[in-house]
Amino acid sequence: MSEIPETIGKYRLLREIGRGATAIVYLAESPDRDEPVALKHVRFDDKVKDEAKWNRRLIKLLKAERAVASRLDHPNIIKIYDACIEPKQAYVVMEYFPGESLERHCSFERLLPIHRTIGIVFKCCMALDHAYRQGIVHRDIKPANILVDDDDNVKITDFGLALNVNKKIETDSTFIMGVGSPAYMSPEQIKGYPLNQKTDLYSLGVVLFHLLTGRLPFRGANPAQLIYKIINADTPSVSQLNPDVPDQMDAVIRRALEKDLYSRYKNGADFAKDLSAVRYKILDDKYVPPDTERFSLLRKLAFFTEFEDVELWEVLRICSWRKVDARVTLMREGEADQRFAIVLDGKVELSLGGRKVLELGKGEVFGEQAWLDRIEHRHMLSVVSLTPLTYLEINPAALTLASDEVVERFRAQVATVVVRRLADIARIAAQHAGAAVAGDYTATSGLDLKLLDD
Repeated sequence: MSEIPETIGKYRLLREIGRGATAIVYLAESPDRDEPVALKHVRFDDKVKDEAKWNRRLIKLLKAERAVASRLDHPNIIKIYDACIEPKQAYVVMEYFPGESLERHCSFERLLPIHRTIGIVFKCCMALDHAYRQGIVHRDIKPANILVDDDDNVKITDFGLALNVNKKIETDSTFIMGVGSPAYMSPEQIKGYPLNQKTDLYSLGVVLFHLLTGRLPFRGANPAQLIYKIINADTPSVSQLNPDVPDQMDAVIRRALEKDLYSRYKNGADFAKDLSAVRYKILDDKYVPPDTERFSLLRKLAFFTEFEDVELWEVLRICSWRKVDARVTLMREGEADQRFAIVLDGKVELSLGGRKVLELGKGEVFGEQAWLDRIEHRHMLSVVSLTPLTYLEINPAALTLASDEVVERFRAQVATVVVRRLADIARIAAQHAGAAVAGDYTATSGLDLKLLDD
């Protein structure tokens, strides 16, 4: 790390506390304040190709942040004390807040207790309500721009993209500007429509969904798919993705993420009011940390190689962890039951008509035929535990509550298992069969044409 300068302007720098693509943030001393401040420093370099255009954008954002700061005074919004824009550099001096961004609580294994999440988002609602009453729309609400400390004190930061709703500007879309996070953007923001406070409330609804479930409400394999889902897809049920979340939260999330502006929350105060009603019904002492040991065990299995971490946490929530002794019949051939399972420890035997077919061990799947059979849903084979057995049971009724991504992962992996299982059975059958007929020629992928004599 390069050595930091002693001063910038009238501020004495103490240490670096953050670094991004365009700026470095320092902890600094101000001659005008007793408490330390945070100084965001940006250098401009017009010699670099395409840098001049980007610098003009940065200057515009910094000027917007300076202009917005003078109008916002709320305990949950970072205060801006000073801003200076020079030909070669610029800096913004702001309130120093020792918290971290909400990004660290967006993965399932690090989710906050539900009552704390609701309390944090409640404060954000009131801060955005205050901002809009001053004519300001943030336009880039996401976990990275919301800071929180261990006591759940909250600060919204980075109003550089903020829109003054009383003033016309070139564009209202951070997506078009190449700044912002599409996953948190409202449908109207992606479409480039005029914005009001409801776009911030939509983005905050996405943040709330992410903090409660460890996943985004809309995801895609590419930007086009993501944008299509944001504009067209229904919002998933948050209580189904995380059973610890009260059912009442589903209605709150749905209203926050309404695609129809008239049906969405009209202001932050209304959003906060509904959150407080849900919060009132939650007992704080019911929080149970997620089981990271079971997650680690599934993560090592080949079956789950293609599952993302958030999808694997979802699997743990919707599936059952089972243990049985040896010589227990788990499934019977001809039985109408769509449950299937994955061996976690031990061995099982698959049989047909009282004759052994296969023996399966750790990481292997059994009972999958009934799930894939769309007509009769019957097991083709009987399954008996050969040893004390631990297995993960997947109930299709529970799977219907899972996200589309998790269901597709299961279908892809189970289909692969079936194809390989058929190949194994074919090899066994071949050992007891007669000699194959030898062909006279080998077919090719193209057409072999032969001219016939007249």
